Amino acid sequence: MSVLEIKNLHVNVETDQGTREILRGVDLVINEGEIHAIMGPNGSGKSTLAYTIAGHPKYTVVEGEILLDGENVLEMSVDERARAGLFLAMQYPVEIPGVTVTNFLRTAKTAIDGEAPSVRHWVKDVRTAMGNLKMDSAFAERNVNEGFSGGEKKRNEILQLELLKPKFAVLDETDSGLDVDALKIVSEGVNRAKENTGLGILLITHYTRILRYIKPDFVHVFVAGKIAEQGGPELADRLEDEGYDRYQVAETASAE
Repeated sequence: MSVLEIKNLHVNVETDQGTREILRGVDLVINEGEIHAIMGPNGSGKSTLAYTIAGHPKYTVVEGEILLDGENVLEMSVDERARAGLFLAMQYPVEIPGVTVTNFLRTAKTAIDGEAPSVRHWVKDVRTAMGNLKMDSAFAERNVNEGFSGGEKKRNEILQLELLKPKFAVLDETDSGLDVDALKIVSEGVNRAKENTGLGILLITHYTRILRYIKPDFVHVFVAGKIAEQGGPELADRLEDEGYDRYQVAETASAE
């Protein structure tokens, strides 16, 4: 069984005001097939955790480790992390002019698997996945995310998730900017990927509405760069009612 372990993770970022510590000792274990929701106010370090796992060069790990099946992720390049089974669905997917969706997907699949997929089976898989996500087949020949709406970009992220079949997926506010219909379609795609491959999911969100469709096994509250509380799905319901004020008041008091 695959496992992603985050141990005592401390991460800094360089800003115009100098070095700033964002993550301040994060411990988290995600097993294959589990869904972990990370919730918290703006600026609490949720996205920093996502990009650190993925290997964004902006973030510097000063202490701690990230292990994937016992292997040190921090020693891997970004592409090595992808080949090892890590996937990041970005909050703001980037446009790639000149590269079509179909070429991007096939190139990524070939790089991850180490061999090109069979054309006949691959075309069928892509068509099926696009159909399930209610994406027009014409999107396959369009440049990646170029001119896509917010909802279309998020569906394209989940299309990649379904086709690339990672061991663990980090979904960074995948629900942001989605209307109710698009949210349901994207959520169904995530659930389908989990059912088909048993992947583990780290779902980062501000709001509980996506958790109505993607049911978490564990909920972790992020405040000031660390986990302030964790529990089951009921914790998300409490956050919906109470918000994050009590955590922030407690953090302010402890800082004083």
